[in-house]
Amino acid sequence: MEYKTFIDAKRHVGADHGFDPVWMPDMLFPFQKAITEWACRKGRAAIFADCGLGKTFMQLVWAENVARKTGGRVLILTPLAVAFQTVKEGEKIGVEVTHRREGLEHGDRIVVTNYERLHYFKPEDFDGVVCDESSILKNFNGATRKEITDFMQGRSYRLLCTATAAPNDYMELGTSSEAIGSLKHNHMLAQFFTHDGGETAKWRLKGHARTHLFWQWLSSWARAMRKPSDLGFDDESFLLPPLNIRQHVVSAERPKEGYLFDIPAVGLDEQRSDLRRTMNERCCMAAEVINAHSDQAIAWCNLNEEGKRLTKAIDGAVEVCGSDSEEHKEKTFAGFVRGDVRVLVTKPSIGGFGLNFQHCAHQTYFPSHSYEQYYQSVRRCWRFGQKKPVTVDMITTNGQEGVLRNLSRKAEQASQMFEQLVNMMWREIKPECRNSYTKKERIPEWL
Repeated sequence: MEYKTFIDAKRHVGADHGFDPVWMPDMLFPFQKAITEWACRKGRAAIFADCGLGKTFMQLVWAENVARKTGGRVLILTPLAVAFQTVKEGEKIGVEVTHRREGLEHGDRIVVTNYERLHYFKPEDFDGVVCDESSILKNFNGATRKEITDFMQGRSYRLLCTATAAPNDYMELGTSSEAIGSLKHNHMLAQFFTHDGGETAKWRLKGHARTHLFWQWLSSWARAMRKPSDLGFDDESFLLPPLNIRQHVVSAERPKEGYLFDIPAVGLDEQRSDLRRTMNERCCMAAEVINAHSDQAIAWCNLNEEGKRLTKAIDGAVEVCGSDSEEHKEKTFAGFVRGDVRVLVTKPSIGGFGLNFQHCAHQTYFPSHSYEQYYQSVRRCWRFGQKKPVTVDMITTNGQEGVLRNLSRKAEQASQMFEQLVNMMWREIKPECRNSYTKKERIPEWL
C-alpha cells in the first residue's frame, strides 16, 4: 500500500446532516449569512467566532431555521445570566425566544435556559440544541458534562458557538467533537494524538495529523474566525479600537517571612500565598485607578474576599458573586448595561462569558493561570461594536512572574491553533487563496 493511500484511509470528515436554509433575515452581514447557511446545511456544526462577530444572531437564525424546517422546538443553552440577553437579541431580528427556568410551557418554540437548569427539560421535546459559549463545557464536572453531551447526542440538529475553542489545548476539542457526534473524545485521541508517557501524561499531535489531517477533520465540522477577512469577507465594519494594557506591580507591606524582599513564587501553593499576602495592596491599586475617573468600569476578581474589598473601596460598585440569586445577577448585569451601575465587581467565571459590555472601556484584572478567562473577560469590552479605546489595568505582584509566563505560553498556542485552522478553511472554501493567509495573531505587548 502506498503511503498516500495509507494516509487517505485515516481521514475523518464530518458528514452533512442538515438542509438548505428556509429563512434568512436581511440584516445579517454577508459573513454571518454564509456561516449560518453552512451551519444549516451541516446540521451538526460548531462556530468558533470571536467576540462581537454576532454568534448570537447566527445561532438564533439557525434555531429559527430548524424550528421552521421540523415544525418542532429548539433549546438554547447559555452560561448563567446570559439568557435575558439572548431574548433581547432575538427581538432585533424578529426571532421569538422564550426564557424558561423550570421546563417547557404550552406554545414554546425556541427556548433559552442556563446550563445548570438542563435537568428541567427532556431531550425528546426538542429537534435541535444550541450550546452558547460551548467552551465552558470542559469546566463542568464529569456528570454535568455527560448530561449535556447525552442530551445533545439524541437530537438531529446540534450547534456549538464559542469564541475560544481549546485556547491552549487541542485535546479540549474532543469535548466539542463528541457533543456534535463527530468523534468521541477517546477516538479523537487515538486517531490524531500520541501519548508521551512518563509522569506528565501529555498528548501531542501525530506527525501526519499535525501537517494536514487533524485540521482537515476539524474544518469539516467547524468554522473559525477572528475577523471576517479570515473567511474572505470585508473587515470594514469590524475594526477594533486600540487595546491598552497597563501593568501595575505591587508589593506586600512586608516580605514573606524569612526574606528581605519578595521573590517569584514557585508552585501553586506559593502563588496562592503570595496573592493572599498582597490582597489589600492589589485591591487598593484597582480602586485607585477606577476611582480616578467617573466612567463605567469592571473590576475582575478571583477570590470572594477580593470582591468584598473592591466593592467597599470603589465608588458606585456593585458586586455579583456566586451565591447571589439568578435574579440578582440578571438585574445587576442589565443595570450595568443601562448605566444604572457604574462599576461591576465580579469573577471571570461568573460574568466573563457571553455578556456584551462594549459600552464600557475600562477594566482592572488580577491575572490567573486561565488564559481563557483572561481572553473572555477582556473581550467583554474590547469587542466589535466598541467605539472607544479599551484600557485594561493588569494588577500583579513580583511573585506572579510564573503566572504571566504561563499566560504567554497559552496565548501563543491559541494563536497557532487559529492560524492553522483558518489556513485549512481557506483551502476548503477559497482554493485560489490557499497560500495567502500568513498573518499571525497579535499577542498583547505585556505577554
